[in-house]
Amino acid sequence: MQLTSSVRRSALAGLIGFHILIIIASNYLVQLPLNLFGWHTTWGAFSFPFIFLATDLTVRILGKGPARQVIARVMVPALVVSYILSVLFQEGAFRGLDALAQFNTFVLRISLASFFAYVLGQLVDIHVFDRLRQLQQWWIAPTASTILGNLLDTFAFFSIAFWHSDNPFMAEHWVEIAWVDYTVKLSVSLLLFLPLYGVLLSAIERILLRRA
Repeated sequence: MQLTSSVRRSALAGLIGFHILIIIASNYLVQLPLNLFGWHTTWGAFSFPFIFLATDLTVRILGKGPARQVIARVMVPALVVSYILSVLFQEGAFRGLDALAQFNTFVLRISLASFFAYVLGQLVDIHVFDRLRQLQQWWIAPTASTILGNLLDTFAFFSIAFWHSDNPFMAEHWVEIAWVDYTVKLSVSLLLFLPLYGVLLSAIERILLRRA
């Protein structure tokens, strides 16, 4: 699809903002445990799949290069803002502005884990999707990239953030939570976001073509 430079810049700016918003929300929600049918997970499992949906749409419409630009521009702002907000609202409770004056290693580990897991998961997602996006069946590329990208992202995040963590509950249950988290992400992605991907792709292509 041939797009004007202004349309491409607008699309990239919107995607960068969307990625930062989802990362911040997920880093906060991952601190909130959830018991799902007797299994331990977190609320973050329901928000993070939005990033893979956005990334796959970016690669499909704009290409692999712009998708990597999104990641490069998102990493540092998302890390800084995630740390600040997670310190202010640690474990779902507002801690007051005074909390920022104290160095919080627990939240820092979550922010750094999110940083490294995001980069790893998104680069793998982009690579796999780009290799498969020329196939006639449009659903193969987002399915394969989502399965592998989410797997690497999830276990990189939980191992970095919670292995021998200061939080006893997360330190004890992080492997179980990671598996349940991955299962929830995959279920949400394949049952909800994959059909949504097809709908959004058609709608976005029509909009961009009119503006091109």
